[in-house]
Amino acid sequence: MAVGVNTLGCDAADPSAARLVLLHDNLGKVLVLLHASKLLNLVSIWRATERHLQPVKGEDVRRFFSQEKLQTSEGQKRLFSLPVFVDPECEAQESLSVIEPHSGLRFVADRAWYLSTMQPMRVGLSVSDIERAQPQGNDEQVITHAVERFTALRIRQRLEDTLGLPSLAPTTQKIIMLRSDSSAGVDRLVPVVKVDPSLSAQVMSWSVSPYYAAPGSIQSIDDAIIRVLGFDLVVNLALGIAMGKTLTLPDDVPRNQTPYWLQAVYTATLAERLAKKMPLDMRPKPGLVYLTGLLHNFGYIVLAHLFPPHFSLLSRYIEANPHLRFDYIEKHLLHVTREQIGAWLMESWALPEEVYRGVRHLNDPLHPQADAFSQVVHLANRALRQAGWADGPIEPLDTELLAKTGLTQAQITAELEQMRADDEALQELTRTLADH
Repeated sequence: MAVGVNTLGCDAADPSAARLVLLHDNLGKVLVLLHASKLLNLVSIWRATERHLQPVKGEDVRRFFSQEKLQTSEGQKRLFSLPVFVDPECEAQESLSVIEPHSGLRFVADRAWYLSTMQPMRVGLSVSDIERAQPQGNDEQVITHAVERFTALRIRQRLEDTLGLPSLAPTTQKIIMLRSDSSAGVDRLVPVVKVDPSLSAQVMSWSVSPYYAAPGSIQSIDDAIIRVLGFDLVVNLALGIAMGKTLTLPDDVPRNQTPYWLQAVYTATLAERLAKKMPLDMRPKPGLVYLTGLLHNFGYIVLAHLFPPHFSLLSRYIEANPHLRFDYIEKHLLHVTREQIGAWLMESWALPEEVYRGVRHLNDPLHPQADAFSQVVHLANRALRQAGWADGPIEPLDTELLAKTGLTQAQITAELEQMRADDEALQELTRTLADH
């Protein structure tokens, strides 16, 4: 089960549309009512109540609000016997169009239902509230501000030195050089792979994966690269794994989160498939699209490394606000997004510009500096959210973006269906990557 629900965008203009959130601690459950489009600010609740109330796990919320008695008006009315924290915007309404996004429960609640149990509390933040609080400047200035805010460090040297991020291994540096050299081929890649035992074992594992379904037996590294995998795939997978091994995957992630490598492989695979369907005159290099998709969420691991005390808090906020884009939640808490810091680190490590620029503009693919790499990875990631294979709010694909890439909804649906047919093999490939 992926993290994310429908965005509730259609309810944003309705002042009576209220999102219902279930929180709990060792003292019991409470309800929160705030406008459907807003971020629930957990810290405000903790300060006001002196209770460390946490969001209930998504699947448990779905089960709770799907109870038969809550499908009736009487049951819905009795629900508000629980303590209810009401944001001022909702408090002023005589009735609320209540929405619980995990279960899809919708009903109209009269103010009299919760009047006796209501506690007014300013707990909601709009997207514009979050944006106004952001530091101004370019990405480096924004990242500097965020790091100074939490660690009191100033960025004076290279990012990995100042922040304690490890340097890339020599093999990884050689692979980056190969990836950036348009004239490089298999003849230069094979020696690099052979001198790295871990990478050699990985390449042999990939080559016998059912996803690639190679005929006959694989006898050597040369055989695996030349006959089965090819230059692009080996370079991209090796680079993705090397980057992933640079930092440890975080432990306290949002519950129900799609595993990191599954999301990475599926996004890369679908993005590459879609790139190959784009008209020739606007088609980005499929190999670099694959790498962009594979690394699209790398900044998430960097955030966990840079802000360990606050990463658990970020996870709780994502659980409490599954209808909001992650970058808004990250801006609110950290003043920097995973895309900003991931792209900046990739640039400092001299990855191809297409890749780090594609990651940087992933959430804003119509930005003037965005290109086909961010656009096709954006479409792939949003389509995978709808299929339950990626995290984030579920929203329709942007028709302007479809037109800009020359892709159609039918093409994306067809590629998703093909991936469903290949799911077992893709899962096996994902397990191979995660194990290494």
